[in-house]
Amino acid sequence: MTGRGPEKKLPAHGTRIFEKFMRRPECYDSRPIPCGAFCDRIPLTGAAPTKAKMTKFSDLGLAETILRALKTEGYETPTPIQAQAIPPLLEGRDLLGIAQTGTGKTCAFATPLITRLLAYPEHPRPKQTRVLVLAPTRELAAQIGDSFRAYGRFAGLRVATIFGGVGFGAQVQALSRGLDVLVATPGRLLDHMQQGNLRLDGTHAVVLDEADHMLDLGFLVPIRKIFSKLPKVRQTLFFSATMPTEIATLAGEMLHNPIKVSVTPVAKTADRVAQRVIHVESKRKREILVDLLQNPDFSRSIVFTRTKRGADRVAATLVEAGMTAEAIHGNKSQNQRLRALDGFRAGKVAVLVATDIAARGIDIDGVSHVVNFELPEVPEAYVHRIGRTARAGAEGQAISLCDHEERDLLRAIEKLTKQAIPATDLRLDPNAPVEAAPVEKKRGGRPPRRPAQNGRPANGAPGARPAPRRDGRPASRPQAEGAGRNQARRG
Repeated sequence: MTGRGPEKKLPAHGTRIFEKFMRRPECYDSRPIPCGAFCDRIPLTGAAPTKAKMTKFSDLGLAETILRALKTEGYETPTPIQAQAIPPLLEGRDLLGIAQTGTGKTCAFATPLITRLLAYPEHPRPKQTRVLVLAPTRELAAQIGDSFRAYGRFAGLRVATIFGGVGFGAQVQALSRGLDVLVATPGRLLDHMQQGNLRLDGTHAVVLDEADHMLDLGFLVPIRKIFSKLPKVRQTLFFSATMPTEIATLAGEMLHNPIKVSVTPVAKTADRVAQRVIHVESKRKREILVDLLQNPDFSRSIVFTRTKRGADRVAATLVEAGMTAEAIHGNKSQNQRLRALDGFRAGKVAVLVATDIAARGIDIDGVSHVVNFELPEVPEAYVHRIGRTARAGAEGQAISLCDHEERDLLRAIEKLTKQAIPATDLRLDPNAPVEAAPVEKKRGGRPPRRPAQNGRPANGAPGARPAPRRDGRPASRPQAEGAGRNQARRG
């Protein structure tokens, strides 16, 4: 073809091809271009990035409009996950990224994807999206969407976020116009696909964020259904805070020769979080929590509970104590959750009480303390909980209230994080054993009888007096099993 010039020899990773709509505009044949040629069209703003020269965003090869947006957001130096992930993503590589929360993962995949979209400007097709991002929770999806809008504020891209808990009308309207970037939760995305509001055959890049949390919430089957509708030739990104076996298996199925970027060991807690455990009786947890949060140092705190009802009760206790507190969990409507998050972000709400479902969807800077009112049953959830503080290079504190029934959970957390968490004993009886005495379970047979009281045998024990009847008649002694039937037969 005229104007095309000689073909360049592509690197080994440049043999994959992209969708037809990503061809060079000046080409009129039907051959899609290799990703190496695609990368040649990306407007570089500095020298080619190398491991020795990645101290600035301008060294990474991002578009000029992205650099302006990052400067507006106050970003100056890329974090390790950004410095390692952005260059290969600009090359079109698949990527498996492992990084603890608060390390800048969203920026690590959003900025190179926007740069690639700008390299080939195209009007989005109706009911299609060029980039798809999957998130496990509504809060996280909303925040990822806000990040794409912030980084692409000078790019003029169409970005939409869809999730459950709200009406379909506005979402259907956004999908009908076509999108550059769609951020969605798996459940609501499948609803739109089944109703014919969205097709994924024109999607050339897909991001699975918080992949391990997706599996925790039971999204494995929906994810497989979504991926089955995507083109086989695509760029796929997996980001996860931890790397359990299930995620490694899923990544092996859906990633093609990926680059692996890991900036923190699996299950490693945030380095800037000062952790502490307070041993206390279960019935005194609320009292201790109120005393803690009344300290002026607890300027912006998140309290985690195991259950939705527990979150509501804790929030009500704090409000009764004169604090501004809101609960956020799955039973709250989307408007209630957003209102609580906005109030917490703006400083109008001092304490946010949340469940583990919302743990990874809370990305708010300036959280001074995280309090585990109850220890999580899954030790990995502890890492994600305390990751809500000490974000963006700041420092924070994590305090866990532990009763004697949670000692096994504490040991599991310390085993996972490979550290002994400093402890303070605030029990009323410090001499009592910290651990509960093990209960011996017998196989079969009747449950053990209650011990004798005041020298008398307990009810049901040999020689015990039968309990009086409610009608005032004298109670008969209990008969052996089957005695009544034998007497009836004899009569």
